Amino acid sequence: MSVLERVREQERLERADALESLPLAGVRTRLKHDLIERLGLSAVASMVSNEDIASARAEIGVACQAVLNTGDYGELLDEERELVVRQVLDEICGLGPLQPLLEDPTISEVMVNGCNHLFYERDGELHPAQRVFDSPDQIMMVIDRILAPLGRRLDKSSPIVNARLENGDRVNAVAPPIAIDGPVVTIRKFSNRIVSLAQLVELGSVPQWYAQMLSWAVRARCDIAVAGGTGSGKTTLLNALSCEIDKRERIVTIEDSAELRFDTHPNVVRLEARDASIEGTGEVTIRELVKNALRMRPDRIVVGEVRSGEAIDMLQAINTGHSGSLTTCHAGTAEEVVLRLVLMSRFGMDLPTDIIEEQIATGLDIIVMSQRMSDGARYLSSLSTVDRAPNGGVHLEECVHFDESSRAWTLVTVPGFVEKAVHDGLIPREEVASWRCSCSLSAA
Repeated sequence: MSVLERVREQERLERADALESLPLAGVRTRLKHDLIERLGLSAVASMVSNEDIASARAEIGVACQAVLNTGDYGELLDEERELVVRQVLDEICGLGPLQPLLEDPTISEVMVNGCNHLFYERDGELHPAQRVFDSPDQIMMVIDRILAPLGRRLDKSSPIVNARLENGDRVNAVAPPIAIDGPVVTIRKFSNRIVSLAQLVELGSVPQWYAQMLSWAVRARCDIAVAGGTGSGKTTLLNALSCEIDKRERIVTIEDSAELRFDTHPNVVRLEARDASIEGTGEVTIRELVKNALRMRPDRIVVGEVRSGEAIDMLQAINTGHSGSLTTCHAGTAEEVVLRLVLMSRFGMDLPTDIIEEQIATGLDIIVMSQRMSDGARYLSSLSTVDRAPNGGVHLEECVHFDESSRAWTLVTVPGFVEKAVHDGLIPREEVASWRCSCSLSAA
């Protein structure tokens, strides 16, 4: 996007925010009342229940314009009339204040903190929305509209819900009394962009030489763990790494909520965990899916995120011939990744710490850290190799160092898998020699 396009986009967003901030709550309420008087509640309900929401919005929109033209709404400007009609349509046919935020492709996440606070994330930064919900009941109605097609519900008996929408958006909702200040909703929007390592280089998230090394790691069938905090870009990097997998390989993906995209691969099996039903039955855990994946003849197993006892099953799968597997983990440093894997593995199987560390040292090859900065920018930071320590346990060696203050990368040492891949014929020696020169020029 050019500088001029960025300026125009910023002006458009500022105009949209200014419009949304207009005090139209009273006008909306009056318009809805007059609309129902004109059409009848049953007629409006019948239109909304129609599966063709676009037609319903069009019909109700015409009725709203007729009400505005014949009623006492002369004080409204043209842009205010257009806005109030859209807001009423969003409330009747859509998700109220959430609707414009979910339709905006520049917004990546939406957060509702009760009826007085609504925030959204754009370019990694949080912004308060100009329009909020009128009441907790309105939030609960919107949540019901979101969950009803999924056969889920949110109430006092089931106050926490995690769900994935048909379009891939991930929803977490918490109801009172668990949420003290009113219903809380977090929607992480699903991006349908196919992000590759080349695109990450263009975005400045990683230098070319680092991206090349990661591509080799996937080609050399290294077992890679991507770690970082929430929203640091772990899943994005996992998607980028998956683009480097040979098209002839069979991949089995396992996720708590399906986010990974493997559109360019012909042989992919996507598995998703399932929560228990309202009756408390039908739960399928990630751990069960990892065990089942071993029976599906995978060349690679990709676990979207290890959070609990499935960590030990993942490590055992890696150590029984399924090399080249990928996963993510919440952690702030490579050392924390090892500690968390030990802890989570003990949830799954009561083994001594040294045995689990042995599994980690022999199974995992690389830990790549992903980091989100205070201004919302995301970077691939450090890379560490994983080996067995001389006296037992796990030895980590930092190969790529990332300096946060200057946001610059340094190749500390060439990972051992590069030379091994050259020896095995997976990477041409000339390609590595050229890469070393590019590293030297970058450092200079």
